[in-house]
Amino acid sequence: MPYDPELTAGLAAFLDLVERIPLRADTILANRAHFATIIPPVRQIVGDRPVEVEDRTVPGPPGAPDVELTIVRPRAGLAAGAPALYSIHGGGMVLGNRFFGVDGLVDDVLRFGAVGVSVEYRLAPEHPAPAAVEDCYAGLVWLADHADELGVDPGRIVVTGASAGGGLSAGVSLLARDRGGPAIAGQVLLCPMLDDRNESVSTRQYDGLGAWDRNNNDTAWNAILGPLRGADEVSPYAAPSRMADLSGLPPAYVDVGAAEIFRDEATDYALRIWATGGQAELHVWAGGYHGFAGFSPDAVVSRAAEEARLSWLRRILHTP
Repeated sequence: MPYDPELTAGLAAFLDLVERIPLRADTILANRAHFATIIPPVRQIVGDRPVEVEDRTVPGPPGAPDVELTIVRPRAGLAAGAPALYSIHGGGMVLGNRFFGVDGLVDDVLRFGAVGVSVEYRLAPEHPAPAAVEDCYAGLVWLADHADELGVDPGRIVVTGASAGGGLSAGVSLLARDRGGPAIAGQVLLCPMLDDRNESVSTRQYDGLGAWDRNNNDTAWNAILGPLRGADEVSPYAAPSRMADLSGLPPAYVDVGAAEIFRDEATDYALRIWATGGQAELHVWAGGYHGFAGFSPDAVVSRAAEEARLSWLRRILHTP
């Protein structure tokens, strides 16, 4: 599948910035250190935009360390019963921190008059599954339990993430369903990392190609799951494509490029939600590489993808 010609410069710049060292088991820490250098401090990310930023330490999963959250609010204040956007960062569950993606979260906070919450989760291989998804779930529970304090309507919480963050958003939504809460109004799954088996047609088409290829995916899933990878015992909360029953989930927005590794697992996930009678909106963007809308924002297809995402959020959050 060819790339959209308007996206090739952005893809090249992304690869030059991020993929300087091939991601393999023995280079995870070096990649993590490099990745940290390209994520600015949160105050620099925010710049002069009119928001307040607060860090909170909240209880983690039972028997595990506390979880760090960054909370973003409009400086002008909130309308009663504001929506909340619970953001989970990407990085293959082996790279990144909660400030990766905060730039877009700030934009959405101002756009929707929302409270944005970005969660720090433990990374593999030092902390294999289910550490990451359990940390993210613990942060969500805290958000829902403190909705009144934060000025949030607990019925308008959306979980959102890209790549690994998309996979973790799906996993958190499954945990919330199966543990009886918190209630989630919707889940935004952007180019989501869902399936540890790495065997689809799209994974094989992008073996050695693109911003996150089949080899990177192998490295990450091996780190996340260790010797369980590929076995029947893999937790469906860690690898949501493994979940046999996708019924009873909050509405899902599933967005992926046609020219990337996660195309087929994302598409299959939406199809399986529909098969249960659930709600999903699926967008597969022709020529889109992994994360194209964020790294080539001015391309026509990127602008279309962003408007589609915002349209869905307006409908889910019941905002103009």
